[in-house]
Amino acid sequence: MSELADRTIVALRAEHDSLTTLLPNLTDEQLAGPSGASEWTIAQVLSHLGSGAEIGRLPIARALGESVPDEDNESIWARWDAAGPVDQAAGFVRHGQAYLDTIESLTPEQRESLIVDLGFLPEPVPLVVALGMRLNEVSAHAWDVRVGLDPAAGVNPDSATLVLELLAGPVSFLLGFAARADELAEPARVSIPGGGAIEIADEVALRTGLADPTATFDGPQEAVVRLLSGRLKPEHTPEEVQVTGNVTLDDLRKVFPGY
Repeated sequence: MSELADRTIVALRAEHDSLTTLLPNLTDEQLAGPSGASEWTIAQVLSHLGSGAEIGRLPIARALGESVPDEDNESIWARWDAAGPVDQAAGFVRHGQAYLDTIESLTPEQRESLIVDLGFLPEPVPLVVALGMRLNEVSAHAWDVRVGLDPAAGVNPDSATLVLELLAGPVSFLLGFAARADELAEPARVSIPGGGAIEIADEVALRTGLADPTATFDGPQEAVVRLLSGRLKPEHTPEEVQVTGNVTLDDLRKVFPGY
């Protein structure tokens, strides 16, 4: 898993750098303007990413033996929510960098063997699970920021490929939290670009390969990632995206309502 952790860390760095390069060019009005998240401004999305970086760094630091502040998540969120848009953006840069400083400094042995207690899962998890959960969130919310400025924006292609690999592997349980398999009248096995498939039966799973698909999703991998996170709304669906077979794209949107 060390190699997968390495690639996930590289992708997290790329996502952070992409946003921090974008931020100096934003006006106060743009920061306070709408994002791809229907209930959040761009600044609020950055606040969510920044607080997530602050919260997500703590269990990794504890696993490394570092002494860290004992502040509950609700207090952290309240502090971020009370900040203004400019401070929320600046806080995202600062705490995102602190998170990256911690994970990028890990040795190969630590990347392979470190076990992290996230606090809300039944048991501690390998580092790659914590990193995969973070990339799944960052790639989605980075798109929320970019699409607020450019309606044609997509998820970073490198992140999209890696997120699909992670969702088919160490963070597959995330689909169980977000997907609604009972929205379909019959099971479906939807082939996706890259050779994988979305299997929807009693539960929802992402497979690296699957025989006898019942439907096909044609389009870029980034569109699949946005489908899984509820971000493939009609107004943000590329023209080349099509679904054929025993389900439609609208059916799949109901299975993945988003978060």
